Amino acid sequence: MSTQTDVAAPTAADLPRTGRSTALLVVILGMLTATGPLATDLYLPALPQIAADLSAPESQIQLTLTAIMVGMALGQLVIGPMSDAWGRRVPLIVGGIVFTLTALGCMFVPSAGAFVVLRFIQGIAGAAGAVVSRAVVRDLFDGDAAARFFSRLMLVIGVAPMLGPVLGGQLLLVGPWQVSFAVIGAVSALSVTLVWLRLPESLPRHQRRPVSAASLLRTVATLLSQARFMGPALTLALGFAAMFTYVSAFSFVAQNEFGATAQQFSLIFALTAIALVGSTQLNAALIGRVSIRGRLGAALATLLAAIAALAVLDLTGTATLVTVTVAFMVMMLGAGGIMPNATSAAISSQEPAVAGTASALVGTLQFALGGGLAALAGFTPSGEASLTSMTVVMAATAIAATVAFCTLGRRPAGVPA
Repeated sequence: MSTQTDVAAPTAADLPRTGRSTALLVVILGMLTATGPLATDLYLPALPQIAADLSAPESQIQLTLTAIMVGMALGQLVIGPMSDAWGRRVPLIVGGIVFTLTALGCMFVPSAGAFVVLRFIQGIAGAAGAVVSRAVVRDLFDGDAAARFFSRLMLVIGVAPMLGPVLGGQLLLVGPWQVSFAVIGAVSALSVTLVWLRLPESLPRHQRRPVSAASLLRTVATLLSQARFMGPALTLALGFAAMFTYVSAFSFVAQNEFGATAQQFSLIFALTAIALVGSTQLNAALIGRVSIRGRLGAALATLLAAIAALAVLDLTGTATLVTVTVAFMVMMLGAGGIMPNATSAAISSQEPAVAGTASALVGTLQFALGGGLAALAGFTPSGEASLTSMTVVMAATAIAATVAFCTLGRRPAGVPA
């Protein structure tokens, strides 16, 4: 019976690797992965307005960003192993439906506390798109092929942070901040529909593993003990923490410290997102010419240089909206090189049968450290993030990412040097 089912419904692994099918896969997985970033970026220009509307301090509203990050971190630990046992489609569809409903629920929150709780639930549901999409890539690609696909994926994913704040800023001109969550819900509903209609199963039945707490703990323990996995995983997580500090705090800093409007902030954010997307495409062009360690090392050096420039601007009192924007664009060039290479290096070090769990652990580290450490920028005496607090957090996380790369980095199995 199962054999007949498998024949009647071919998996994505059996489909021809044509340019058209690969492009469709990039679009679908890109939308799934981008839904989470869109849920964080679209309402960034409205954060000060939300704080005023809900009569809450800015630091508490900033926790809505941390809540969705923590939810995505914890959700991936559950959903990743589930996708190894049940296949990739079911978690994607269920998670997408819940994410859509919570996005609509955010439109009616009565208080900041309820907002934080609902965003946490939304993060758990959104974890499906992030963790399962990476597992699908591991099902179908390996090594530099995976790094190349992740770079293409970043081109689609990058549209969300690039257009999110721009669209969010414009939405504030035509309606209240709740409109942003209506848009988020609509995009999520569309991605679920695409999965239902156009994304075949990529994990064959014979490669699936039953879910059990004991086997999950053994797999996680094995992954945590492998330098070839933890080196790139920590590099990714800590590098993402540096980038997410900018994402979560600069809306307040730009508008309160530099006097930018919501629309000006959204334009700045779009420019830095263009730098991020451009970097991922440069990375794709360098595959085959520069080793994965070489690409990661160059990306980390760029990240550190940009943050050092921010520190100099801040300490000398010469920071302006223009100069910090240039520095952030350079920083995003570094971040764009870290994410596809570190992700590919970590996940390609494992067999497809545990790709879901490996992807879950990568995502958990990324979002837990990214969301948790970025929130430190708001813990100042005034309760508001500043350019100084942002720079301190970004410098600490970027240095830690470099240490992880240098001390734990190994050439993962299946990844060319």
